[in-house]
Amino acid sequence: MDVNQVLEGTLAADASTRTQAETQLTQAAEADFQGYLTTLSRELANEGASPQVRMAAGLALKNSFTARDYVRLKEVQNRWETQIDPTVKAQVKDFALQTLSSSDNRAGLSAAQFIASIAAIELPREQWPQLMQILVENVGTGNPQTKQSSLTTIGFICESEDQDLRDSLAQHSNAILTAVVQGARKEEPNNDIRNAAITALGESLEFVRTNFENEGERNYIMQVICEATQADDHRIQQGAYGCLNRIMALYYEKMRFYMEKALFGLTIQGMKNEEEDVAKLAVEFWCTVCEEEISIEDDNSQAEGAESLRPYFNFARVATQEVVPVLLELLAKQDEDAAEDEYNVSRAAYQCVQLWAQAVGSNTVAPVLSFVEANLRSEDWHYRDAAVSAFGAIMEGPDEKVLEPLVKQALPVLIGMMNDSSVHVKDSAAYALGRVCEAVPDAIDPTTHLQSLISALFTGLSSHPRMASSCCWALMNLADRFAGEPGCTTNALSQHFQASVQHLLQVTESTQDNQLRTAAYEVLNAFVTNAANDSVPMLASLSDVVIERLHKTIPMQQQVVSVEDRLTLQEIQTSLTSVIIAIIQRLEKEIMPRADSIMQLLLSLLQSLGPKSSVPDTVFAAIGALANAMEGDFEKYMQSFSPFLLNALNNQDEPQLCAIAIGLVSDITRALESKVQRFCDSFMNSLLNNLRSTSLGNQFKPAILQCFGDIAQAIGGQFETYLSVVGQVLQQAAGISSQGESGGSFEMLDYIVSLREGIVDAWSGIINALRAGNNTNLLQPYIESIFQLLQTVYQDANRTEALLRSSMGVIGDISEAFPSGEYNQYFKNEWLTNMARETRANKEFSSRTQDTARWAREQIKRQSGKARKPRHFVQPVQFLAPVSPVH
Repeated sequence: MDVNQVLEGTLAADASTRTQAETQLTQAAEADFQGYLTTLSRELANEGASPQVRMAAGLALKNSFTARDYVRLKEVQNRWETQIDPTVKAQVKDFALQTLSSSDNRAGLSAAQFIASIAAIELPREQWPQLMQILVENVGTGNPQTKQSSLTTIGFICESEDQDLRDSLAQHSNAILTAVVQGARKEEPNNDIRNAAITALGESLEFVRTNFENEGERNYIMQVICEATQADDHRIQQGAYGCLNRIMALYYEKMRFYMEKALFGLTIQGMKNEEEDVAKLAVEFWCTVCEEEISIEDDNSQAEGAESLRPYFNFARVATQEVVPVLLELLAKQDEDAAEDEYNVSRAAYQCVQLWAQAVGSNTVAPVLSFVEANLRSEDWHYRDAAVSAFGAIMEGPDEKVLEPLVKQALPVLIGMMNDSSVHVKDSAAYALGRVCEAVPDAIDPTTHLQSLISALFTGLSSHPRMASSCCWALMNLADRFAGEPGCTTNALSQHFQASVQHLLQVTESTQDNQLRTAAYEVLNAFVTNAANDSVPMLASLSDVVIERLHKTIPMQQQVVSVEDRLTLQEIQTSLTSVIIAIIQRLEKEIMPRADSIMQLLLSLLQSLGPKSSVPDTVFAAIGALANAMEGDFEKYMQSFSPFLLNALNNQDEPQLCAIAIGLVSDITRALESKVQRFCDSFMNSLLNNLRSTSLGNQFKPAILQCFGDIAQAIGGQFETYLSVVGQVLQQAAGISSQGESGGSFEMLDYIVSLREGIVDAWSGIINALRAGNNTNLLQPYIESIFQLLQTVYQDANRTEALLRSSMGVIGDISEAFPSGEYNQYFKNEWLTNMARETRANKEFSSRTQDTARWAREQIKRQSGKARKPRHFVQPVQFLAPVSPVH
């Protein structure tokens, strides 16, 4: 194999050449991994090789030890640990370190990435102890290229999301700080080095808490960063303001002195910087201030005792009169050609004004109103737009009593701005109206404002594609806020309902703009969902229209030529199906007269769709909604539908569709109850196959386990057939923990919690099923492992309210399954009593959780013989709590 040729091939523009080269590399790695690493690292360090080859070698080396999937990451990291000879490791690392001194910037960058990937493996295991010292010495004595590459390496190491590595970096904080602060000083003449240093400093701030606690070290760090905001290189300025953002988020309680002495003025200066990327980061500094102060106020409102209060300095409130006017001026720096999702300084300023209103409340109103009054009639559309946007931005935070009279006064003006000559102003007016509908709906008088408001928004919806999302969002907020109580006879929307639906049907039929059509269908869904009872009769005719439209799309499958046409058709089919879902969910049992035609249409649609289509996801959701509405009557469709469901359930090549099918099995099972039994063999086989699959991710497993519980609950004692297999699966799943992974990643911790929720929910359904079938004796082999799982849940700080609620339910379920106390020894464990008591006493938990815990606590007392005996014979009170959690 010609290594240079293969490495160049991995960067080729031609896909087939690139694929062939990548395959050759993979085969070489599998044949002789140690030789593979040695060869590539030598090429990386080879000053005679071309820049492309060196870069490709570094990239291949890095990819050998990185992966997005957590399980895969641990596999490749373990490969380095167990399969590579120490001598080879040392040689490979030496080649990488040599490359940091290369005159080729790209080679140095590739080496930095590779070194960081090895550091993620070795530093948490206290290996490669000399690495940080080498990097520090490089920064102190190396040539400019060595300094820059070494600082970049430190930055890559510190930015890693690997939790094991992040936990280990604190012990290296002195070395990290020595290097990055030295490189970031104003005395450093090389701006590339200084930029690499300030970037690395920003990434390292989380790990230098001990240093930040020291006033002298903290002062020096802050001095270096503040001086960097005055650099003549915009990259360094950006890095400095990025550092200040992170410091404010991490060390708010240390910032009072620096805010008074420097940061207040520096950040205002930064917001006025002509370089937009610098100005954005200075704005984001104040966003961070507001977010922190909102969080602190929330925490302090729930604190128990003065000692629990977090320091709170009112930075935003004190700075309101100076900072808010600057932000308002920045609102007027819109880019007329900016894409809708482009984040520029104007949008950063809008976000900051929003947060300011939430942090400071009514004190934000005066400066904003002054700006609005001065600019609402400006000849410059930028300032009209800024004025409208600013008014909408403060709708959340200030006291509603302050806002209501202002909104009532401004509402006719805002509605009038929907006719502005600038589409940007009209769009912002629509969004501001949406903010009003969302946050201050009581200021809208249905008799005075609603007709003109709805008309303006519908006119805007049809007038320009740019306004579609804002108008639709405003209309959806309006529908939600004026819906009234669920099941109400009439509401404020009723007299506008028919005209609104007709308008939306016209827009969706006539427009050629996909974005507008999709948004309009979403509004139609909102109106259907929030229809009062007096509007329900109109849903029948609406359903006929939607069914007809969806039916017409089926033969269009044969007419599709281009990819674009296929995507458009799929969007239309998805939107129409989503309207059917909304109608079914609103009508519930009343959908029965149209159920046959809807189901036949959905089956025909499924039959017509090709592979990899996105439409089945929504079709399955519609069928789930129909099953929930019809309950046992849905059985008549199962013979025709089950092949589609099983195909999706077994389709591991389309994980998203498979996941929806798993959820749909749960929906259908709960709807049909015992009638689902004749389909359970097929369901269980498919679910067990998916559970064993290596191609499906871990995220599928909790839902599958919960599905077992739903099936058990539905078929009762007949679940005995599956108990031995499912019981073994649940016991094995309960043994999975993050302990072997040194705490694991956040994703792994979340997965463990979800998995345990699935296990506990499954046991709840199984226990109740066997109890219903008078077969509780079959649980004997599993009782001990269930209590072991419950103890693990209690001892693990990483648990959710839902997991604790489910655990409480299972405790009660076991007690009721064995009322004679056959397993009362488990109920006498002190940890079990503490678990129930603490769950019941947690004021942050919902009443549902507390009630379930209270019921579990009574069952524990009864089983352990600690229940109070009544003084007189009375009928015992049955605690009303869910026996098993609602999925």
